[in-house]
Amino acid sequence: MHAHSQPVSGAQPTWRDRIKPDWPLPQIQNVVATVNLGCLIDLQVLSLHARNVEYNRKKFHAVIMRIREPRTTTLVFASGRMVITGAKSEELARLAARRHARAIQKCGFNTRFLDFKVQNFVGSASCGFYIRIEGFQRANWLSAKFEPELFPGLVYTMLKPQLKCLVFSTGKVVFTGAKNEEDVFEAFANLYPMLLDFKVCNKTTTGSESKKQKAGPKTRVDRSLRTSSGSESE
Repeated sequence: MHAHSQPVSGAQPTWRDRIKPDWPLPQIQNVVATVNLGCLIDLQVLSLHARNVEYNRKKFHAVIMRIREPRTTTLVFASGRMVITGAKSEELARLAARRHARAIQKCGFNTRFLDFKVQNFVGSASCGFYIRIEGFQRANWLSAKFEPELFPGLVYTMLKPQLKCLVFSTGKVVFTGAKNEEDVFEAFANLYPMLLDFKVCNKTTTGSESKKQKAGPKTRVDRSLRTSSGSESE
């Protein structure tokens, strides 16, 4: 069995071969897709006849449409281009795009369904431990940028697969820019072993313990305030 799992011709094993059973797995949080309706859209007419829409021409040159199932938000441009966001998978994004296109068609537009394409898969994972962000940045300074004054997370640029990983000290990781769902899992399989090297081992404070620690100084302050107020009243 092990012989079959060995890489062939130097090829890297897939993420399924490399992710261990006790590792967390990322989840797809958002799929951004585009589609061409094949006709021009009068946004003013669409905003008057369609349901669950927002349109403010002075603020944004697109109609914002929303549907509940699947729960998504779509931007409709006068050129006939739609941008669908909020779906949890490519299949749901395609379904949402078709339902939006059908709703627009019912408003009197001769829509078609052309060039559907997913532009971005966004995934996230929780490592379950705190991470020494500064140490990770120093060890991977060519690919990692950390500017806490501008953004609380470290931005790690991965070349294969090509996407960006946002790493936070709490252990949360966000993957953005993936072209397919497999890339999110492949990126996590590459990144997680690197993060393990910068795990904060002594950060074992639970939620209740942290509350006690926060309450401690406050209690001492309250006592001192009561003491000082008591002496002033005397």
